[in-house]
Amino acid sequence: MVFDYYPGCTLSTKAKEMDVFAKLSARALGIELRELDAWQCCGAVYPLGADVIAQKLPSVRALKAAAENNRPLVTMCSACHHVLKRVNHDTAANKDFRDTLTRYDAEISYDGSAQVLHFFELLRDYVGFEKIREKVVKPLVGMKIGAYYGCMLLRPSSVMAFDDAENPTIIEDFINALGATPIKFAMRNECCGGYISLAQPEKSAGMCNAILENAKSAGCEMLLSACPLCSYNVGKSTEDIKIEYFTKILAQALGVDENA
Repeated sequence: MVFDYYPGCTLSTKAKEMDVFAKLSARALGIELRELDAWQCCGAVYPLGADVIAQKLPSVRALKAAAENNRPLVTMCSACHHVLKRVNHDTAANKDFRDTLTRYDAEISYDGSAQVLHFFELLRDYVGFEKIREKVVKPLVGMKIGAYYGCMLLRPSSVMAFDDAENPTIIEDFINALGATPIKFAMRNECCGGYISLAQPEKSAGMCNAILENAKSAGCEMLLSACPLCSYNVGKSTEDIKIEYFTKILAQALGVDENA
């Protein structure tokens, strides 16, 4: 199976570990991730203004390239996935936006036809968690792992369509397929305050601490994340619970992590 791949800036730098383990795991599962030849930063934040064009152009260019390749566009980072998915929705659903794009640059004629997938969706819908379970050589038996979804994977639910925004199960099903015990905790869908961590550090720290206390009280020994910002922001607030990228424990269970 071949998919176009958008790594994004952070997976090329500070969160390179997520990228490395994803590629190792993909190969073990018979997946080829073809990085787009020329991609730019998605901007990391979805521009809310309907008339904002320039900030959405990098995403549009990546989406157009994937559509022309006739392959789904796969992302790992929650923020990249969020921005790409919402910009793609803008393009498909809003003719005025499409027309404005063309007026801005005639070479960016794009209709929103690309399919944007998070790697979790690829694993669930194209590989299948049962198939992954069969490929596991080092089951994570005895590990009590909480799925930390954060806020960007799930909302707005009508656009992201990732899972049930209030009661998601995709990451818990993933954890279960690796042989570990998934632990549900009430604040797994709550924002960590990553985007206000510089402007309002005390408020952000309070949000992280609430999430961590809730996870600990539920019995979590580790949290999984798909977001570099969440991993950093939550991770710096505790030494009691490890927070790991989901691709790392996938590589560990598949027995390919030592090759990184």
